[in-house]
Amino acid sequence: MSAATTPSPALRRLAGVPRVAVVGVGAFGRHHARIYGELTQAGEAVLVGLVDRDPTRAKELADRWNVPVVSRVEDLPGPVDAVTVAVPTSFHLSVAEPLLARGVHCLVEKPIAADVAEAERLVAAARRGGAVLQVGHVERFNPVMAAVDRLKIRPVFLEVHRLAPYTFRSSDVGVVTDLMIHDLDIVLHLVGEEPVRVDAVGVPVIGPREDIANARLEFPSGAVANVTASRVSINKMRKIRLFSRDAYVSLDYDKRQALLVRKSAKLSKAELERAAGASGDLTGLAGADFGDLLSTDMLPIDEAEPLKEEIRSFLHSVRTGTPPKVGGEAGARALGLAQRILASIASKPVPG
Repeated sequence: MSAATTPSPALRRLAGVPRVAVVGVGAFGRHHARIYGELTQAGEAVLVGLVDRDPTRAKELADRWNVPVVSRVEDLPGPVDAVTVAVPTSFHLSVAEPLLARGVHCLVEKPIAADVAEAERLVAAARRGGAVLQVGHVERFNPVMAAVDRLKIRPVFLEVHRLAPYTFRSSDVGVVTDLMIHDLDIVLHLVGEEPVRVDAVGVPVIGPREDIANARLEFPSGAVANVTASRVSINKMRKIRLFSRDAYVSLDYDKRQALLVRKSAKLSKAELERAAGASGDLTGLAGADFGDLLSTDMLPIDEAEPLKEEIRSFLHSVRTGTPPKVGGEAGARALGLAQRILASIASKPVPG
């Protein structure tokens, strides 16, 4: 990203409890409003108001938390330190850019913007204003990801599935930017590299855009990720499997489970070389039970609501001036990869 090379002012520290608001109180924004209300009761924030073009839609939440609903950010009562931007993606730039430029910290729902050029403008505005720009890739705050991050595993192969029934809420975009982008951010985070090759296919089933997509990503280190997303599935599934040279991890986001499988001492390099002997093969282990050569553990998973953890992390950055866990640059990288996948899909004929 070109904006990433521009020197930025230090993020401002905030003295006192942050005054917050939610811009866009639809399917996602209403959950942000609820959590800000709960954090207000806990003394961690002060929810000052809700912003929506349809004030009646937000009235129930506004009444619950005793805050006003206004149609413009400028009409909020008093100054605001931080906002969640949960309007449709096509409006992210027009809403968040002026806020960031004048130093208002923004948590922008995913995807960060309509395209990478707009994402770069948001990153540049945050740098000019010394504001926190966090992107709502909520799976980074799922407790199963926290458990995996503690392992510091460097995967060589990843198999990812995100399947869901059609909700008819995001028919203006395809499944890549609707659902798959969550996992693209996770894959980039875990591998730590940009892919050098992207090959993808996608098929429209209900709407005009792809409803099922699969992407194969190849990275400079040799790591490979196979990512599948569908929003026309009967059942929900959010799983990722990670393979490294020493371990296998199976994550289930919905069940909040993480299975870790490692090689036992009997499968160490020294033991394998000893078993192979002069012949160089492993037939000496032919009678062994493979399961006995592995150690299997369920990782301890913290009890936490991912969205609340995401918002708390955002407010921590606002208060302390520390970079956010999922900053604008990370959001732009995930969006850039999504656009590469869409370009690969567009280069192929539509089946049928």
